Amino acid sequence: MRVGRAALAASFLLQGVTFALLVTCIPEIQDRYGLSDSLLPLFLAAVPVLAGVGSIASERLVRRTSARAVLRVVQPAVCATLAAAGLGDRLWQLALALGAFGLLVGALDASMNMLGVGLQHRYGRSVMLGFHAAFSLGGIVGAAVAGLGAHVGLGLPVLFGAAAAVVAPLALLAGTRFAGPAELGDAVREAAAAAARSIPWRPLLPLCLVMAFAYIADASVSNYSVKYLTDGLGSPEDVAKLSYLGYMVAMLLGRALGDRAVQRWGAVPVVRSGAALSALGFALAAAAPAAWAGIAGFTVLGLGICAIIPQVFAAGGRLFPADSDAAVARLNLFNYVGFLVGSPLVGALADASSYRWALLAPMLLVLAVLPLADRFAAPAAVSPAPAGPAAGSPAGSPAGSPAGSPAGPTAGPTAGPTAGPTAGPAVRDAVRGTP
Repeated sequence: MRVGRAALAASFLLQGVTFALLVTCIPEIQDRYGLSDSLLPLFLAAVPVLAGVGSIASERLVRRTSARAVLRVVQPAVCATLAAAGLGDRLWQLALALGAFGLLVGALDASMNMLGVGLQHRYGRSVMLGFHAAFSLGGIVGAAVAGLGAHVGLGLPVLFGAAAAVVAPLALLAGTRFAGPAELGDAVREAAAAAARSIPWRPLLPLCLVMAFAYIADASVSNYSVKYLTDGLGSPEDVAKLSYLGYMVAMLLGRALGDRAVQRWGAVPVVRSGAALSALGFALAAAAPAAWAGIAGFTVLGLGICAIIPQVFAAGGRLFPADSDAAVARLNLFNYVGFLVGSPLVGALADASSYRWALLAPMLLVLAVLPLADRFAAPAAVSPAPAGPAAGSPAGSPAGSPAGSPAGPTAGPTAGPTAGPTAGPAVRDAVRGTP
């Protein structure tokens, strides 16, 4: 299974590269297609919606074939849509490219996380964090490549086309080594059954709110950090891309230290500190006098957000220790909520006022995590509801997982570790955002 695990980690990394290239080039996409600031939030919000559709459709395909078979097809296809996004010059062409990107990313995230959860069940211990760390590493690589491309003056056709020409063959190569039925057995089916168990909503609602607020913050950075630096602070495009790169580096480093912090001080202080640090990052970015200060603010924000999302999953697991997969699946729904709210919220406020004022909205929402932090204390376990159909979304809905995965807007997810097989962008953004 080691080979299959390494191949899947490579798949996560390649998706991180693709996602970062797209979100860090939003200003260039606007310029190429003449996309106005008022229409931009609609285009960005459509991607996670379509990703949810793709995630649901993916599960149905997986039932007929396998997660491995779906992933082998959709990841190279995602690369093709990235290349297509750089080739056109009319809005309808961009709409088609981003629409196809959203659908395929949803199927990619779902199948990728199904394989990951299946491997996790076979290993009998958590391995998802490593996959989503690979996604974050890919995000760092993608942002760096986008910055280099802007620095040397590469246009979108060359940048996206060259990236697709490199990533697609690597994805095909990784696909030849994915774990299959011989290695996984019934692990994927067992994980799906675990995620579909019925549990009560009410104990999870405070955690759901925290998850939504965290992903609104993440969507704000993914979609608007580069644009804020270019349009709001007058930064060159190559320098502006360092905002997302710094954010992703901070999240990756924060994940490495997060578990130790929780072990030493406990989940409640870590979540409170993360929320305060996230708000400070937004404030620093909003008040930035120059690009360097904005980059520093988004980097601080990454350190804060990465402390929150993993603890949401952990708290859900503590509430339902016998049904942690189902709890994570429920929580992952709010990855989509965050991305659907975050992009239109910041975009509309920026269009009505400025990006400085728009960044204050997600700042206030992450501050709302502070009074909810007590919910992360170890509680008495909640008994599951009687067996029956899942109270959440139907199996196959994007409830299962930047990491968010996000994951996220563009990504959609691009979101967040999940236990649900249909995790979709949520899991990726979850760790990405786990951040």
